[in-house]
Amino acid sequence: MCCFSLALLWEVALFVSFLCLSIFQHSWPFIYIAGLPTSCWSDRPHLIAMYQSILNLLKNLTQGNYQQLAADFEPEYFKLISKSGGILSAESLRSIHAALEEGKVEDVVDEIQQSLNAAENASLNVAVIGDSGSGKSSFINALRGLSHQEEGSASVGVVETTMRKTPYQHPKYPKVTFWDLPGNGSPNFHPDTYLETMGLAEYDFFIIISSSRFSFNDADLAQKINKMGKKFYFVRTKVDSDLYNEKRAKPKSFQREKVLQQIRDDCVTHLQNNGVPEPQVFLVSNFDLGDFDLLKLEETLLKELPAHKRHVLALLMPSSSEDAIEMKKTFLREKIWLEALKSAAVGLVPCMPFISGFGVAEQQACLKVYRSHFGVDNESIEKISQKLGVSVDHLKNLIKSSDFWHLVKDDSIEAQAMTYAELLCSVTGGPVSAVIQFFKVYFLHIKFLDTVADDAKRLFQMMKQ
Repeated sequence: MCCFSLALLWEVALFVSFLCLSIFQHSWPFIYIAGLPTSCWSDRPHLIAMYQSILNLLKNLTQGNYQQLAADFEPEYFKLISKSGGILSAESLRSIHAALEEGKVEDVVDEIQQSLNAAENASLNVAVIGDSGSGKSSFINALRGLSHQEEGSASVGVVETTMRKTPYQHPKYPKVTFWDLPGNGSPNFHPDTYLETMGLAEYDFFIIISSSRFSFNDADLAQKINKMGKKFYFVRTKVDSDLYNEKRAKPKSFQREKVLQQIRDDCVTHLQNNGVPEPQVFLVSNFDLGDFDLLKLEETLLKELPAHKRHVLALLMPSSSEDAIEMKKTFLREKIWLEALKSAAVGLVPCMPFISGFGVAEQQACLKVYRSHFGVDNESIEKISQKLGVSVDHLKNLIKSSDFWHLVKDDSIEAQAMTYAELLCSVTGGPVSAVIQFFKVYFLHIKFLDTVADDAKRLFQMMKQ
């Protein structure tokens, strides 16, 4: 009788789910599943394939097919994460796999929650080293989204303005600190004791900056950092100035990509000659972060950081290009999927969605967080309006994410029916409730995320013109 009831419940859940899918394909908008921005709607075949994969996961979960669930979880997870890696570490994935094989759903939820908490609470300390005039302080300001004249910005100047290590907290992410370190060749510090004086253990990685060729001191410092088990990255700044000067000097023969390759090759050659094997050099303009190699630098950092620190790095990087916005969006999709899985597990328990659900207050908070991540929050819009010389109201009229109720309001019969179904199923719990909770959380998050990302791209194009 129990098996029959469970099978019957699953068939009901499957029916409700495919009814939702039918509405998703033919009704616009739908509060849980449809109503996604055009950019997401255009990828409907992918969404439907993803939807069916998730249904299989949920079916195995609610029917107790834990061996199959354990086998399917990791492949489905890797479909979602970016090529730079995800939030779940290899150790967490092993723990989840073992818990699923034993049918310990609570342990799976706990492991996912621990990984999400670790990502949310991760600190990041970045050491930025460079001589005076190298663009080091400008680089720090650019990554923190501050102009040189804003309060709290790093001091900028052609003379040495950094006499000691100076911390600069990120204005939006207080657990992220950029440390402005004096150049290794500064007369105030001896190269042999430089790392000890600067406190090597405090930093997650080092960025060594130069606006020309990297020196022997830079190469020597990199080798010492490497020996102590830390990561380092060479960043060549002021590339925009080099291009401008080259084009002005040789207007007829100027070739942008050729000049960039010459700059990169010159830096690599000098570092190799000074003992650094196969160095990676990233070309950057502090005044045009969307151009050149900043995105490559971000991808490299994400690959090499511990899993729990990738999330905060992905969020803090500026929305300096459409590719950068897409990368940030991809990274957040993984977190959404994990949050939705948690919600599905919660939905199995009677009345739990009322206690730990995704209600209106949680939805408003979610949208607010996404707007902040992508720089379309009210404070950011005010700054952009000043840069563009347009009114704040004009910008707000151009973006869609500022009006929460417009995004979620749906008075259609289908939406009202789904609301009643959700309330009823939340009381009883079980497979139908799990399916509804998963897709409610997943698609509302995706709707908010894609709307905000589209707004960020719209503002980026305005600033680029």
